Amino acid sequence: MDERLRAVCDLMMPQAREMSGLHEYDGRVQDLSPEGVRAGLAAMDRAARGSGPLEDPHDEAHLAVFEESLRVQYGELELHRRDPYPHLSNLELACYDREYAPRADRARARREHLARWPDAVDAALSALDRVRAPVAEALLGPVLGLAADLDPDADGVERAALRAHGRLVDHVRDVAEHGDPDPRLGGRALAALMGAQEGLRVDLTELAGRADRERVRLTELLTDACRLLDPRSGVDDLLPGLLADHPDADGVIAEAARLTDEVIEFTRERGLAPHVDGECLVGPAPPSRRWAMAMMTWSAPAEADAPSWYHVTPPDADWPENEREEWLTVFSRTSLPSITLHEVAPGHFAHGRALRRAPSPVRRLLHSLSFSEGWAHYVEEVCLDEGFRARDPRFAIGVALEALVRVTRLTCAIGLHTGALSLDEAARYFVRDAHLSPAAASAEARRGTFDAGYGRYTWGKLEIQRVRRRAEREWGADFTLPRFHGALMRLGSPPLGLLDAVVPPPGPTR
Repeated sequence: MDERLRAVCDLMMPQAREMSGLHEYDGRVQDLSPEGVRAGLAAMDRAARGSGPLEDPHDEAHLAVFEESLRVQYGELELHRRDPYPHLSNLELACYDREYAPRADRARARREHLARWPDAVDAALSALDRVRAPVAEALLGPVLGLAADLDPDADGVERAALRAHGRLVDHVRDVAEHGDPDPRLGGRALAALMGAQEGLRVDLTELAGRADRERVRLTELLTDACRLLDPRSGVDDLLPGLLADHPDADGVIAEAARLTDEVIEFTRERGLAPHVDGECLVGPAPPSRRWAMAMMTWSAPAEADAPSWYHVTPPDADWPENEREEWLTVFSRTSLPSITLHEVAPGHFAHGRALRRAPSPVRRLLHSLSFSEGWAHYVEEVCLDEGFRARDPRFAIGVALEALVRVTRLTCAIGLHTGALSLDEAARYFVRDAHLSPAAASAEARRGTFDAGYGRYTWGKLEIQRVRRRAEREWGADFTLPRFHGALMRLGSPPLGLLDAVVPPPGPTR
């Protein structure tokens, strides 16, 4: 691997291991102590100074964006001191569940990883001195979930890991109870973080305006679809009944599996993604990730091919009835089709298959989350336009509802971190604009305190739509969705600032 690329991957070890498939990182933890982060940044800068630019200009720009993003994230903003989430990713063991290698090899790597939990927790506790109370409160559940399948009566390695985990839990719980209640990152810092990650200059005021205009459009889409379904009822009258129409807990996975076959076949028929091969299995998430209702764990581009997993997690049998019912509304027959398009095809699963064919290591291994999530969100509405379930207005309603949650995230991320919105105000936005229940709205608002970039879904979608409009103008009668989508996929998962490479400017005329 190129020395610069290796130094970047060393600073994002959990992502490199699971999302990129670099299993030389199996059994290892990243040193996220203040000293460890400084050493990693220094090594990255030495590699950048000691190596010339990459031969391909696009790959060079892609790699340079990631280098600058890490400088901003860890050097300028020191997010490893205020955000527990990178430390949680560093401890995560679910990456060994998927069958990318023989079971014995994965079990050995998992045990080696677990043996390093005490060191990783020591590093986390030395770093996490700037965590705010709302962030700690929002992440306490995922922190607890890390040890969901560990056995306190097991051998010394597991017991030592659990003792270390207990120290991390105690720290996060203490901050949740006694920490600074102000979750703001600050507008300047938010713009710097978002811009560095995508190779763009970000104007938060302009981006908030785009979000407002998108919300208006999506509200009209929702209203029109509801009117088609029932001209006599309003949106608020229809939605409770629609969301209550869902499989029971025992039927969720079977329903998702049927939808998986349907969306893959539709994507293939329409040519909406260049590669829809491989195997996509459907099942519940590992114990440490049961907080995630639906997610894709793909066969990563640097590893031997293996099944990908569409994780769909039903509620636990011992939950209170009202909590079980609220969780199951996510899997309603209105919502689950668009979720499955997003997670499977033409969304994340199909994107993962294309990443395996990307033409360079940089494009295969370094993934912009704003592009990845933006692509999966963009294709939900593409499928609506292409006629997926065209006779059922519930599908359009589901697309609009999912999109309204995502655009409200963008609005609330900007509002929360600039101080324009309080947590309570952000939660009310999710109730009013995204039609969430108060409990779900509160959870969405809390997520915004630690995931400052969770507006990436809408931002990425809007940038892909912008470049698509440009391709339609430039290519004219030669524009097709397969051509445009194939060009996007050949870029891998590029930072948003590099998307215009899909439609390069014409060369000089003679």
